[in-house]
Amino acid sequence: MRQDSRVDLPTSLGYLLKEASAALRTSMEAVLRPLGMTVTHYACLELLAQRPGLSNSELARGTFVTRQSMNVLLQALEEDGVVTRPAQPASGRALPTALTAHGRRQLEAASAAVRAVELQMISGLTLDEQDHLRALLSRCVSGLGTGTRPPTSA
Repeated sequence: MRQDSRVDLPTSLGYLLKEASAALRTSMEAVLRPLGMTVTHYACLELLAQRPGLSNSELARGTFVTRQSMNVLLQALEEDGVVTRPAQPASGRALPTALTAHGRRQLEAASAAVRAVELQMISGLTLDEQDHLRALLSRCVSGLGTGTRPPTSA
């Protein structure tokens, strides 16, 4: 007997994850737009606050965009005084990026807005359920072997 190989959307975990991801992104965009930011812009600033000195490539990987897209964003952020990069790399080709005071102020407002979205998203979950969900999602990522955790600086 041949088994049906079609995906049943109402029970598909992958589809539900994609739906949750899209809903989260839409909500984040809604609170970031008035601040003049995109989700990628915010994610870049958050990574730089937690790991100063990341390169263009490391930021691209951490924000799930191409190196070219990240380079365009970094040039705009540098022109706006949000980040700084040296004119010449200290070694190799990477230009380590750092937040300016203006960038840290931008990030502070954006982080509060994004945190409110996340709190709304998990408002129906107990602390134990949140921990369990975190563990399950981490195992799903590991199961696919795509380890897309944000980079660490060396």
